[in-house]
Amino acid sequence: MRAMITGGAGFIGSHLAEKLINLGYEVSVLDDLSTGSIANISHLKRHPRFHYVIESVMNRSLLAELVDDCDIVFHLAAAVGVRLIVDSPVRTLHTNVHGTELVLEAATKKKKRVVITSTSEVYGKSNRIPFQEDDDLVIGSPVCARWSYACSKAMDEFLALSYHRERRLPVLIARLFNTVGPRQIGTYGMVLPRFVSSALAGKPLTIYGDGNQTRCFGWVGDVVSALVSLAEVETEEVIFNIGSDEEVTINQLAAVVKDITGSDSPVVHVSYEQVYGMHFEDMLRRVPDLSRIRSAIGYAPSKNLGQIVEAVAAGFTGHKKDDVSIPEPMCAD
Repeated sequence: MRAMITGGAGFIGSHLAEKLINLGYEVSVLDDLSTGSIANISHLKRHPRFHYVIESVMNRSLLAELVDDCDIVFHLAAAVGVRLIVDSPVRTLHTNVHGTELVLEAATKKKKRVVITSTSEVYGKSNRIPFQEDDDLVIGSPVCARWSYACSKAMDEFLALSYHRERRLPVLIARLFNTVGPRQIGTYGMVLPRFVSSALAGKPLTIYGDGNQTRCFGWVGDVVSALVSLAEVETEEVIFNIGSDEEVTINQLAAVVKDITGSDSPVVHVSYEQVYGMHFEDMLRRVPDLSRIRSAIGYAPSKNLGQIVEAVAAGFTGHKKDDVSIPEPMCAD
């Protein structure tokens, strides 16, 4: 099997590439390094079944060539992180919507299977907990730039479902819930790597808002395994939540990080307005219903929050290697 990953030099994309190679896939990565990093895939470059191209998904002709040469497309390329979304809403909308449109267009010509990574953000301000895949999406006002990301990913889903229904394109949509693990950075607003790096450096752990908002953190190894498993099974369902359903407040997360890292860093709270400006809204709770994916592939999170924080901290300090290993190339030097 040959797989192509858009955004494959990103945090999740690089782990997915490793997983696919371990399973015997031929893997091609397309990434413009806008938020990804060549360092994430440097250890894969010598493998004979790994190939990469540093270019944008917006390059229609190159994209078409790469899609034609694969059996399945994992579309991960997107603008990510609250910080980037608030600062660059035009880029967010254009990258997410138009990039997905081009991928679906290229895949339709030869009916290549496409896995689209969406986000828990699409549930918006819904207060129905846990979130189920068929729930209504409750998006906030356009005045709040944060919702542009949720809307762009919801539009990605509408596009994918439309290609599926009208043009018989085999698609699968994965709504990811706060995926975390080694190689993730806090530059664009990701809370766990931001907390861990601050704790290890003895700097304050800064919480936005009162810290009572809750999240569920999914281990990246579980997420990429689920993406591959869903892509390989026959299922009537198209949309799946992926992540953990272990709910924790951000205040509790900071306490866990301090305990595991042994840090004396103070915890400070700042208002959303100080960080993101006026007209910012947050999701108070974000908890997935995992019944559908559990039924489809027997999915179950393999790590609890404490184990995840330990692994993320180890990734920063280099005390142990990532969970995913890469087989040696089967060729003679």
